[in-house]
Amino acid sequence: MTLTVLFCVDPIHPRRVDPHFSREAAAVRDHYGEIALIDHDALRHGDAAEAVRAVPKDLGAVWYRGWMLARGEYTALASALKQRGVLLLTHPEDYRRAHELPGWHDTFAGLTPQSVWRPLAPRQDPGDLAELVRPLRSGPGVVKDYVKSRKHEWDEACFVPDVKNLSELRSVAAKMIALQDGFLAGGLVVREYEPYDGEGEARVWWVDGEPALVGPHPDSPGLEPEPELASVAPAVRALGCRFITTDLACRTDGEWRVVEVGDGQVSDLPATVDPMDLYAHLPVPD
Repeated sequence: MTLTVLFCVDPIHPRRVDPHFSREAAAVRDHYGEIALIDHDALRHGDAAEAVRAVPKDLGAVWYRGWMLARGEYTALASALKQRGVLLLTHPEDYRRAHELPGWHDTFAGLTPQSVWRPLAPRQDPGDLAELVRPLRSGPGVVKDYVKSRKHEWDEACFVPDVKNLSELRSVAAKMIALQDGFLAGGLVVREYEPYDGEGEARVWWVDGEPALVGPHPDSPGLEPEPELASVAPAVRALGCRFITTDLACRTDGEWRVVEVGDGQVSDLPATVDPMDLYAHLPVPD
C-alpha cells in the first residue's frame, strides 16, 4: 500500500498544493507516496461535496495535512470523503478529542495548567464567570477558546493578572471573543498561568502513542529544547488518538509541562524541520 495524504489546494491555482504545504507534498511525492487536493475554502463555506470533488474515488485510507478545521467541518469532510470511498485515518471523534482542550485536558491532569471552560457560540456574551472560575486558584490566568489564544494581544485579550478579579476577567474574555469573531472555536477557556523558563517550547509529534519527532515550536523555530517525555507518554497513549502533537515547555521550577495538545493533521510543521522526519513515521494502511 501507499502513503496517501490530502493537502489543501492553492486558492489561486486550483491544481496546485497551497504554498504553505508545498514542501510537505513534495516530500510525500518524492518518496513514492500519493497526494490529493481538497478545497479548504469550500469546506469552510459549508460545501463539503465541492471541497472533495477533486479527490479520486475509492482512494482508500488517507491522512489529512492542512489548515485547521472546526469539529463540524472535519465531520463533514469525513462524511463527504466516505461517500467517495475514501477513509480519513483520524476519526472525527479522535480529531475533536485532540484538537479541543476539553477533549484532552482531563487526560493530561497534573501535566498541564488547571483549566475550566464553558461552551459559547461565536460573539456570545460570556455571562457570569464567578462560578466558572471557582475551581481555579487566585492569581494570574490565560483566556482562550477551545483551540487558540490571542497571545499576540496578550494584555487585552489573553492574560488576566488575577482570575478572581471578575470585572478584569470579563473584560479580557469579552475582548478575546470579539477578536475571534466568527472563528471562536467551541467556547471560553480560562487556564491558570504558569511561568516558563524562556528557552522556548518543543513540539513533539506522536504516532500511535510513540514520539515520532521532537522539534521546535513554529513560533520559535530557532530554539530546540530537549523535553522529558517519560511522564507525558502514558497520557498520550491514554488519549487514544493515532496522530497528535504536544507542545512542551519547562516551568521555572524545572518541571516540563504540557502547554497544548493538538491533532497532528493540523499542527504546523516549522520550516526548519525536514518533512520526511515526520512523514517517514506515518503508517501506511494495510
